[in-house]
Amino acid sequence: MGDSVLNHFGNWGGVLVFFILYSIMIFFVPFYKKSQRKPTSVYIAFVLAYVLEMFGIPFSMYIIAWFFGFTLPDGILWGHTLNQYIGHFGMYIGILITIIGISLVVIGWKNIYDNYWSKEKGKGKLVTSGIYAYIRHPQYTGFFLVTLGMILEWATLTLLLMWPTLIILYYRLAKKEEEDMLKEFGEDYKEYKKRTSMFLPI
Repeated sequence: MGDSVLNHFGNWGGVLVFFILYSIMIFFVPFYKKSQRKPTSVYIAFVLAYVLEMFGIPFSMYIIAWFFGFTLPDGILWGHTLNQYIGHFGMYIGILITIIGISLVVIGWKNIYDNYWSKEKGKGKLVTSGIYAYIRHPQYTGFFLVTLGMILEWATLTLLLMWPTLIILYYRLAKKEEEDMLKEFGEDYKEYKKRTSMFLPI
């Protein structure tokens, strides 16, 4: 195990700082909704698993070493995921994807907050401009990209098991919110839904 990788572990200050940084994103979603709580909890658990294994203790490596009797090489369920293939450039790819994800969350939040969340009940308008002209759930796309960026940065057994669960929960939440929008905006939302996709501008 290289010294540069060893230096990651036992850095509890790093655990705290990065946990706070990644967790800030939950303030850009309507957490007051009951349906939002489970996906948010899974996202927080995902972040905690990421920072603990990257900066604290490499649980995946220890579990695999105990179960199989040998340590996997750097980049396979511990260490920088793409390091052995493209060096630190792999880390930069993960960071870039994370930044794009964060940008989508913030841009989506600003647009929908200005036109919907900040209004009195029944007075918010259907948001179809900006990023919402292309996808209906940019904030959830942002969460997908941020968590994908974490995996590309430092994939672990826990993250790989949790990521599909996160995707399913946010997909179900998006479907629930679309049902609410149909009730509130009727035909206008139906037309909007026809010309946009849920998560990707395709």
